[in-house]
Amino acid sequence: MDRRYRFSSEPWEWASRENWFFVSLPADVSEEIAELPFPPRGFGSVPVRASIGSSTWTTSIFPGADGRYVLPIKKSVRAAEGIDGSADVTGEIELLG
Repeated sequence: MDRRYRFSSEPWEWASRENWFFVSLPADVSEEIAELPFPPRGFGSVPVRASIGSSTWTTSIFPGADGRYVLPIKKSVRAAEGIDGSADVTGEIELLG
């Protein structure tokens, strides 16, 4: 089973917290991940290694209100990759654990 998924999505800022940015994973990817047997973790999170451009970091994805998983994008990654929320970003996640 391949545990890597590519995505292209427009970053969005969380309405409840200024300067917290995320990308929503595609619906089909989210559905496939949701069906995998993971041990229970806080807020339904799934540990991942994420890559955008030349930046790679370890984080978790979280189920969103619309059923799609969301990936938080660290400030340092946004700065390094020139992500300002105005254009889609392309990246990859690898499921861990």
